[in-house]
Amino acid sequence: MLDPIIAFFQRVFSAIGRGVGLVVAWLLWPFMAAHGWYADRSWIIKGPIILILLVLVAAYGQFIWRTQAWHDFNPEFAQAYKFNERKVAAGQPIAEKPGTCQNSAIVTTVADLTDTDVNQNAWISSTLLYKLGLFGVDWDNTPFFDNKASFQRGVNQVARRVAIELADNLGRVRGTSGINNDLQDARGNIQFDEGTWYFGTDPFGFKTPTPSYYRSAVESWRKFNSSLETCNAIFDARADNLVQLVDRTASDLGNTSDILRRRSEDFNAGWFDTRADDRFWFAYGQLYAQYAIFQAARADFIDVIRDRNLTAIWTETEKQLQAALKIQPAIISNGREDGWIMPTHLATMGFYILRVRSNMVELRSVLDR
Repeated sequence: MLDPIIAFFQRVFSAIGRGVGLVVAWLLWPFMAAHGWYADRSWIIKGPIILILLVLVAAYGQFIWRTQAWHDFNPEFAQAYKFNERKVAAGQPIAEKPGTCQNSAIVTTVADLTDTDVNQNAWISSTLLYKLGLFGVDWDNTPFFDNKASFQRGVNQVARRVAIELADNLGRVRGTSGINNDLQDARGNIQFDEGTWYFGTDPFGFKTPTPSYYRSAVESWRKFNSSLETCNAIFDARADNLVQLVDRTASDLGNTSDILRRRSEDFNAGWFDTRADDRFWFAYGQLYAQYAIFQAARADFIDVIRDRNLTAIWTETEKQLQAALKIQPAIISNGREDGWIMPTHLATMGFYILRVRSNMVELRSVLDR
């Protein structure tokens, strides 16, 4: 009775074995053919080939290291500045140090965030191998090596927003003074294209790579803060400027929330959604930077926050940002919200973003009263 069943399964497994063998042979054939061709060549040909392979191995080894090693990643890094110990708002004279004014915590933070992106880490988006992609496919369209690049772009999005606010509003007395040159330079440099390597659209046109522009922005911000410390620059810590900063930050979060929502609704491929990870880490980078900037803004606008009784709601906003940053899954999944096998990290992140944005909207309404 069992012989026909055993024979049947033998034939099935034999067919599967032949199929696997054919697939393996098909995959290995180019390498075997190349090995046969290589073995018959002289060392005049072998030598350059070995050298090219060694260069490729070294280049991709460095690329993998740069994309996987996250230096100075710490959502609580702003705690080290001890902004909560400051007694006067940014730009105001320090009584204990005649001739000295308080520098800007916001400027310190945005400069260090950008410094971490381009000096403590490699700026991934403009590196050559990242731009070449995986056999011509953009790394952002694959599940590999794009998380750090997306995180950096999220941080940079916040840096660009802060640069605009500093140059247009915070670093000048509105309507009565010109734009500070250092803040103007920083704003221009931080807006530079995120993905420029050494050559632009003109193959013979040598270009300055993206990280060089961002480093220049860091230098300009630090130069402004030095001028502010000697009371030779302005930081206008007024309530209306804080309203605008909070309002535009909330607007940026609203845009990110919409991106997450659309991805979550339109693509429910779970762990197989190759764009879910870069959407998630872009949002994470944005929250990471905003958490630090909010701690800095609390110090720079200490008088406004105290006078408008904003301490409790400001603290709650920081807690919401902090809670969102505790979500650090090893693999990002974009499953259905009612699914029971694959989680939905995008919807979860979107939920936290909406909570943070809701607090910011409430902050703004209190400031407007």
